[in-house]
Amino acid sequence: MEIKDNTFARQFETIVENGLVAVEYSFQEKKIFLTKINVPDEFEDEVFISNLLKNIMEIAIERKLKVVPILPKIVVFFKKNPVYKELLPPGIRL
Repeated sequence: MEIKDNTFARQFETIVENGLVAVEYSFQEKKIFLTKINVPDEFEDEVFISNLLKNIMEIAIERKLKVVPILPKIVVFFKKNPVYKELLPPGIRL
């Protein structure tokens, strides 16, 4: 999966068959806030979204960022993938 960090639009992007999947973010200090997931109409591949989020977690690890999940779907991702809970800032409990 090829992920582009579109810093101008503040989103991670990847191309799928019927369009663009994007995860919007914002930065504050050394934290990245994942705020929204945009998918094409009719796109319902939850496994793809989970794999995309795993790749974004790896990017956060490389950049030494803490991840703040704003979107409930991303909170669910952290609950299903406890290996990434170390990326949560102190004080964030899910």
